[in-house]
Amino acid sequence: MLNWLRGPRPMTGYDISFLNDRFRGNRTYIPFSYFEGASPENDYTPSVPYRITIKSNHVTNAEPGYAKLFVPCSGADSPRPIKLRMRGDGKWFMWEQALLTDIRQPKSSDPWA
Repeated sequence: MLNWLRGPRPMTGYDISFLNDRFRGNRTYIPFSYFEGASPENDYTPSVPYRITIKSNHVTNAEPGYAKLFVPCSGADSPRPIKLRMRGDGKWFMWEQALLTDIRQPKSSDPWA
């Protein structure tokens, strides 16, 4: 899916290695933290229907040909940025993302909870 979102710039070996590292140690809950209703307290179980909020702000269109958007994450204190790049035909593709950084553990995995 990420290769499709990246369009004409497929993932490198480094990108794939980074993804593998992000999910090592049973951290498969990270992607679920972006869905509405998910929280550390409910072990990142999203509400149905599944929804993700994407926000813009004053820096979204600061750079021509690029758009910086923000995705709220229930396991972090601030939204995570994604940067899109527009191809010559007007289609947008993912250029950069910081979606898979560490977040708070689910309550069931937190020994201090």
